[in-house]
Amino acid sequence: MIKTDILIIGAGPTGLFTVFEAGLLKLKCHLIDSLPMPGGQCSEIYPKKPIYDIPSHPEILAGDLIKKLEKQIEPFQPKYTLGESAVSIEKTKDDHFIVTTDLGTRHMAPVVAIAGGLGSFEPRKPPLDRLTHFEDKGVNYIIKNPELYKNKKIVIAGGGDSALDWTIFLEGIGAFVTLIHRRIEFRGALDSVDKVQKLKNKGRIQLITPAEVISLKGEDKLSSIVIEHDGNQFSIECSYFIPLFGLTPKLGPIANWGLEIDKNAIKVDNTLDYQTNIPGIYAIGDVNTYPGKLKLILCGFHEATLMCQSAFKRIYPDKRNVLKYTTVSGVNGFDGSKKEAAKSIIKSID
Repeated sequence: MIKTDILIIGAGPTGLFTVFEAGLLKLKCHLIDSLPMPGGQCSEIYPKKPIYDIPSHPEILAGDLIKKLEKQIEPFQPKYTLGESAVSIEKTKDDHFIVTTDLGTRHMAPVVAIAGGLGSFEPRKPPLDRLTHFEDKGVNYIIKNPELYKNKKIVIAGGGDSALDWTIFLEGIGAFVTLIHRRIEFRGALDSVDKVQKLKNKGRIQLITPAEVISLKGEDKLSSIVIEHDGNQFSIECSYFIPLFGLTPKLGPIANWGLEIDKNAIKVDNTLDYQTNIPGIYAIGDVNTYPGKLKLILCGFHEATLMCQSAFKRIYPDKRNVLKYTTVSGVNGFDGSKKEAAKSIIKSID
């Protein structure tokens, strides 16, 4: 039996940052993730995708963000159960939870934080003949290695942030990009839309809207696609077709834990601490829902911070937690070395 203070289900960005906030409160964490490495989608699906809305980072690759988070939480020595999925949960007489994985590993903690992102997921695939035939032969749903597309003709289909961001990024490394969207308006960030429009105006990418890919051509590998635009059909040569229509998320076994679910997300109380309908079980990050919810990494960081404060009160109901700023105490200052923190302040004044 693995015992800890906070059991975190999901080792994506929100789960990893939870370790940091918990560590400041001297709470130990153990993380469970079905993937073989920490990082969630940032590591598995788009490690080379640039992220633009992380404070202090005008641009950071998803994989690099995970590396920095892992470095940030090193002082708190988190433990991991990787390559296993949490499948069942039971409550003990002393108000703890026992979570068991699909491989039978048992974990016990007074607090469970579900930070499973979108859960398990599958790419949304367009209804095209021979689509599966060209999978891994020119049709890719996830961009893992951007260098693969350098100096290649590629067609991206989609109207969200992923389609826009990858268009900008891949053009920047030398790919010949055609972006296709079935509507004139895009759903992504306005700044990204503006950048794509500027690339089109400069002739650096081809932008075709409103349009749809209606068929794929080629023998052993993809060689071209057929597009329908303004009632006309025409072909475009390409080596890769990347439809980015999002992911179909599934909560998996967690959906059967007695939690309140709304549209495949876990309902939480956002007025205080992001606790679910079961006291002691929290849901943070993309896996939760509440009025005004935004599925952003930085929102997950905020939710993790408040959740840890609530978890401390649950674990130590008789202790008073005084908020300490890391600018004063530093990370090591939270392990009792107040004297060293004071010396550093005096030195900085001198």
